[in-house]
Amino acid sequence: MSVPVGVPLRWQFDLTWELFTYHLARLEPADFHWEPAAHCWTVRRAPDGRWVPDWADTEPDPVPVPTISWLVWHIGWWWGNAVGQLRGHPVRPHTDVDWPGAGEPALSWLRDLDTQWRDLLDRITDADLDGAVSFPWPAGSGYTVAHLVAWVNSELMKNVAEIGQLRLLRAAAHPSTG
Repeated sequence: MSVPVGVPLRWQFDLTWELFTYHLARLEPADFHWEPAAHCWTVRRAPDGRWVPDWADTEPDPVPVPTISWLVWHIGWWWGNAVGQLRGHPVRPHTDVDWPGAGEPALSWLRDLDTQWRDLLDRITDADLDGAVSFPWPAGSGYTVAHLVAWVNSELMKNVAEIGQLRLLRAAAHPSTG
């Protein structure tokens, strides 16, 4: 008996999201902007009130340590583009993706992306998984919807681990006084 390709991809996503909910439920608004090192990337208020992510077109060396706020913005940017790709929308540049703010606004944003992604996964057939995509790779690169779904799982897993580690480090550095 063969298992359709979408089944283990969905299982992997569900597992990763379940691990993420463990950390999401424990995040405090102050966790989002905690800077664990002097060399950090975060999101900052612009004069117009928007949250703007630190960014470099060429990855700096050394790579800055991201804050939870930056990681959540980053997830929103790439995951929103992955959802858009499967809906036939053009890729949105990072400058067009607004971070909603710390705490519940950010968590709601992530939950909404989860809902949208699950809806798409529920409708994808094995035949759909063979379709071509152009995000996050250049058009014509030969990557398929299956590659995109596997990439979302991997990227989310990496970002979940980073957010979890930052949350744990901050909790250890600032234990509650009771």
